[in-house]
Formats: sequence, structure tokens, C-alpha cells
Amino acid sequence: MKKGREGNMEEEAKTAHVLVVPFPGQGHLNPMLQFSRRLVSKGLHGTFVVTTYISRSKNLSSSTDPLRFDTISDGFDEGGSKQAASMEAYLSSLHSTGRKTLTDLLKKHQSSSNPIDYVICEPFLLWALDVEKNFGLVAAGFFTHACAVDNIFYNFYRKMSPDPVSGPVSMKGLPTLELQDLPSFIVPPESYPANLKMIMSQFANIEKADFVLIYTFYKLGSEVRAISTI
Repeated sequence: MKKGREGNMEEEAKTAHVLVVPFPGQGHLNPMLQFSRRLVSKGLHGTFVVTTYISRSKNLSSSTDPLRFDTISDGFDEGGSKQAASMEAYLSSLHSTGRKTLTDLLKKHQSSSNPIDYVICEPFLLWALDVEKNFGLVAAGFFTHACAVDNIFYNFYRKMSPDPVSGPVSMKGLPTLELQDLPSFIVPPESYPANLKMIMSQFANIEKADFVLIYTFYKLGSEVRAISTI
């Protein structure tokens, strides 16, 4: 019995391969790791990217884990961010070395029998979107903060809130926020300059993303609408 055209197409159809690139910090890795495993459970191929240091120091994979793991370098393969002289030095190295090694990683995958179709990256790695678009891939930005927190950062990035902050702040979709309610990166801004720069930069080229994903519970962030205008 001959198979119809539909049956042949199903046999020939390639399962989509998604590459997930988080910022190398525990609070960023965990939500994207769980999301990646959720994608794989739906039948997709998934490859999760960590730094060489994290790969060596954390037991993320196992023989029973359907999610694959691959590595890039942040320039500090022996100690990660703790090996760097400062956060500024770490972020600078992550930008330059990470960009190069992510490019090499994508070249490796694109010449394999199972090339990457889609990439999901954290906007903290603003250079990752540039790399992915150079390969012509469909890319999504995955914000790991709750939607309300992203809304606060986005308001300050777009200068829609007073800077410096000296009193209560009103933002669309949120209750009035007192100074103690705001992230420490915002008040006072000079307290964590490298972190503040990184947080603000995550919006710099997010328009290059084909999709924007927010890590949140809808019921907790259903009134937060401003960030949807990105």
C-alpha cells in the first residue's frame, strides 16, 4: 500500500531545533532551563547553552535528560564571574568572548545534520540577538524578571519616570511605588553602575527580536501592559 503525499511529508518533516541562551547567573538559568525542558516535552529538539565554567561546576545534564547542553565561553573558564576583577570586567569579557564563541557554536550546529531553527536568548546578552540575526534565524527575547519588574525598568529606560527619583512614582498598570518599592539598581543609580547599565541595555535592540517572552504568572501581571508596546 502506497503512502499518500501527507504521510511522506510527515516522514520528511524536520523536528524544530531550538537553541536557548541565558545570562550565566542562577536566577536567570533556572527559569530558562525549566522553559527549555517544557519545550522539549512538546516534541521539539532543545539545546541549552551555558558557559564553560558553569558546565564544569554544575551537574545540569544526565543520561535521562532529553535537553541537550552546549557551551560558550565568558573568558573566565576557571572561575566565572568570581574570577573577574570586577563586574564591569566580567561583562566586558562576556560581551567579546561570548559573542565570538556563540558565533562559533552556531557555525558548528548549522553545518551539522540537525541545524538550529530558532534561538531564545536573554536580552541581557544584547549581542546575542545580533549574532543570531547574522545567521538569519528566528529569535525571541526571554525576560526572566517578573513582568512588573520589567515594566519598572522599561519605564526608566524610556525616561517615562523621573530620574533621579525623589518621591513616589506612578506607572501605568502598577500601584503607586514608594522609594523602598523600587529596585536597588534604580535608587540610588550609582550603587550598582555595572548592573544598572546591563539592565538598561536589555531594551537597546529588543526590536530585533521576532518575539518577546515574559517570565511571569498572568494573574499576577495581568494589569501590566506598558511593556507590550516594545
